[in-house]
Amino acid sequence: MTEQSKIDRENSQRTPKKVSLFERADAAFGLDNLGPSSVPKNLPKGKVVAPRAKASAVADSAVERPIERRAAAPQPVPAAVYEPAPKPVSEPEVAAPVRAVTLCGPRMEIGRDYLADADLIVPENPVTGLLEEFRIVKRELLADARASDVDNARRILICSPLPGEGKTYCATNLAIALAAERDIEVVLVDADMINPSITRRLGVEAGAGLMDALADKTLKPEELVSPTDIDGLFIMPAGTSSARDAEYLTSTRTQQVLDRLTRGAPNRFIIFDTPPALAASPAAELAAHVGQAVLVVRADQTGRASLDDACQLLSACPDIKLLLNAAQFSPSGRRFGDYGEREE
Repeated sequence: MTEQSKIDRENSQRTPKKVSLFERADAAFGLDNLGPSSVPKNLPKGKVVAPRAKASAVADSAVERPIERRAAAPQPVPAAVYEPAPKPVSEPEVAAPVRAVTLCGPRMEIGRDYLADADLIVPENPVTGLLEEFRIVKRELLADARASDVDNARRILICSPLPGEGKTYCATNLAIALAAERDIEVVLVDADMINPSITRRLGVEAGAGLMDALADKTLKPEELVSPTDIDGLFIMPAGTSSARDAEYLTSTRTQQVLDRLTRGAPNRFIIFDTPPALAASPAAELAAHVGQAVLVVRADQTGRASLDDACQLLSACPDIKLLLNAAQFSPSGRRFGDYGEREE
C-alpha cells in the first residue's frame, strides 16, 4: 500500500483484469516464499567446527568425570556418656503418728471434804456461781488453745504479782473445771517449790515430782504424774527442792520434760501453779515454755505498779491474760449461781 511507483497506464488499459492494492501488497510482502535458506554450494571445503556446548552440558560432563580425592582422616569416635537410669518415683513417706505417753504415777484419792473446806469446786455437787465463773475463764483458754497449732498453747501458767492474791486457789479451780470437759486430760503441776500447797489443799500425799524429773535425767516424767479419782485430773507434785531450782528450770531438760508430757496428746493441758512473779524467779523462767499465762490480781489490793512489773517479768509468754479475784462489784449486775434458787 506504500508503494509509490508509477503505474503503467498503458498496460493497465490493455489488461482487462484490475489488480487491487491488497493484491499488490500480497505480491510484495506475502509469506508464501518464506522458508529456510539454502546452503550455498560454493563454500570452501575444510574442518567442520562443532558448535560450542552450553554451560549446563559442560557442568554435567564435569560431574560425571571421576574425581580423585585424598582419603579423609578417620574422625575420633566420641566416648560414650554414662547416664544413670532414672530413679523410680516413690510416694513421700508419711511420718508415723507420735503416741502420747501414758501418765502412770501412783493413783491419788482426793477428799471431797478438803475441797469443800477450801471453798473449791466439788465435781459431784450442784452447779454453783463459782463453777460458772470458772467455766467462763476456761472457755477463753480453750478457744485460744484450739486456735493454735503448737503444744505451748495447751500449757497455761497461773501466777500473781504478790503473795496472797489467790493464784493457787484459781489454779486448782481452773484445773477441776477443765477436767469436766469431755475427752480432756488436765495435769495440775505444783511449780511453787518455795511453798508447795497443791497436795495440801487436795488432801493427798506429796512425793517425787517436777524438780526430781528435772534433776535426774533417768526418771521418766510420766511416772511422776498421778491420776486422781476426778475423771481427767492428774497431779504432779513440786518434788524435792534444792538451791539449784532456778538453774534446773532454765536448762534444756525442762523443755524435754514438757515436750514428753504433751507430745502426741492434743487434748492434754498442763496448768502450772507458780510462785508470785515479784517474789521468786520460777514464774519468769517457766513463762518461756507456756503459750498462755493468767495473772491473778486481787481486787482493791494489787497496785498498778506491781501489775506492770509482773507483766514485764512474764513477757516471754506471748499471751498474758488478767483475772480479777475477789471482786464484789459487777458493773452489769451479773450474779451466777442464784438462778436455780429463785422462786418462779
